[in-house]
Amino acid sequence: MTPPLLLVGHGSRDPRFADTARRVRAAVSARLPRVDVGLSFLDLDEPLVGDALDAMAGECVIVPLLLAPGYHSDVDLPAIVAEHARHPVRSGHVVGRHSLVEALADRLREAGLRPDDGTVVTAVGSSNPVAEKVVRRRAIELSTLLHRPVEVVFATRLGTDGSALHAAIRRLRKAGADRIALSPYFLSAGRLTEVVESALDRLAPGSLVAGPIGTHPTLIDAVVDSYCRTAGSTAFAQSISSR
Repeated sequence: MTPPLLLVGHGSRDPRFADTARRVRAAVSARLPRVDVGLSFLDLDEPLVGDALDAMAGECVIVPLLLAPGYHSDVDLPAIVAEHARHPVRSGHVVGRHSLVEALADRLREAGLRPDDGTVVTAVGSSNPVAEKVVRRRAIELSTLLHRPVEVVFATRLGTDGSALHAAIRRLRKAGADRIALSPYFLSAGRLTEVVESALDRLAPGSLVAGPIGTHPTLIDAVVDSYCRTAGSTAFAQSISSR
């Protein structure tokens, strides 16, 4: 029997996040037509993960829509599963374990990236050193792909008057950047992306701002791959994934 897939998003007071997550669910469902794909949230949106697990009639596979490992994936989610799961649950890796650099590059190109732009990747920020390492690795990959300098600035650690962002802009200018381009390592636009955009407008007027990852095919690939690897063998994966 093909196990259902339960996507787990962080949740947000900003309705754009839930809207984006629902579009991701729809895109994944189209790629896995034989799989029942559900969506739940850790907080702030409904259904909550615990409620979704309570309603499960059998085993399922969970794939977290998180862009880096951290407290939510390592502590919160396992605790919720332990409390609410009435049937076997297999948990896949966070989607950010896959390189989503093609998504970042495409969003920049869609926004109008120029050869003389210097790029700032912005992410939420975490106390987990592994999460920070993942974001910095993506920035290195993006720099390699685009053949230009890329800086990382965490939205929750902008510093006084945006000092961290200001320092990143200065380094990019010194490296020859004529314009600054912002690359959000976020699933959806929201309050944090707007905080960074506002600081960027003040510190580097005329900067380019790319869209968030959203339903980019690379993200959908990551979800499908995580599900298939967690659900079973390569043969099984090939049988349920429709491209």
